[in-house]
Amino acid sequence: MKHSEVEILDAKTREKLCFLDKVEPQATIAEIKNLFTKSHPQWYPARQSLRLDPKGKSLKDEDVLQKLPVGTTATLYFRDLGAQISWVTVFLTEYAGPLFIYLLFYFRVPFIYGHKYDFTSSRHTVVHLACICHSFHYIKRLLETLFVHRFSHGTMPLRNIFKNCTYYWGFAAWMAYYINHPLYTPPTYGAQQVKLALAIFVICQLGNFSIHMALRDLRPAGSKTRKIPYPTKNPFTWLFLLVSCPNYTYEVGSWIGFAIMTQCLPVALFSLVGFTQMTIWAKGKHRSYLREFRDYPPLRMPIIPFLL
Repeated sequence: MKHSEVEILDAKTREKLCFLDKVEPQATIAEIKNLFTKSHPQWYPARQSLRLDPKGKSLKDEDVLQKLPVGTTATLYFRDLGAQISWVTVFLTEYAGPLFIYLLFYFRVPFIYGHKYDFTSSRHTVVHLACICHSFHYIKRLLETLFVHRFSHGTMPLRNIFKNCTYYWGFAAWMAYYINHPLYTPPTYGAQQVKLALAIFVICQLGNFSIHMALRDLRPAGSKTRKIPYPTKNPFTWLFLLVSCPNYTYEVGSWIGFAIMTQCLPVALFSLVGFTQMTIWAKGKHRSYLREFRDYPPLRMPIIPFLL
């Protein structure tokens, strides 16, 4: 069998970093990355981005050498993605932080509200209910990270953990400070407002979990297979009829419910920022579905039925 040769150049300087001979034509990019690591151990596979053009898109690990538009000597361009960290570690860190931080304010530990309020408890039922909802949300996220989610990419840049934690931890502290403050005032419309908001929160949390389970069942463990998600017998998944990313729709709905329940401005701002970011993600996934699947349902919108 005739072997191929692979030349790997630095994408910025065009300096030759490695020359691989006797590479099997059926070799995948993942296998080429492993061969490259042997000569440059500091660049483990997760740090590597290999591409056909210095400014082009990264090749997928599952791409096969002989199926790429290259000759018997393939020239690939390398970019260092920087230090990497696993998605699981990032998610566990960014979700555990808000859970712990919120409880510090809820129990009014010393040095937060003043000495006379140390370890006191709020007289408002909505404050305790909000703590239960907030804790439930992040415990759910932690458990989903460990037992439900299947990640198409194993790692992300290490710098992302600092950005993500600043966002989640910072907003958790900001909203918790006001909701658990000794001078906090309950919602304007009292128990009726709280009950309506709680119903919205619970329904959206159940919906979010249902979508995550449906997406999990689409991808076998250890696989990067992509399929069109369709509604199942679970009514919460029927939102797939109208949007591509109902998990984001339900997530935003949960935080809107929490904002109505607490009538707290930081929660509303967190919901708005989250909605903005999730809309960007949803539009990206929606475009990806349209490119990949010609028979993709035409009525679906990215995140909001009929609108967005």
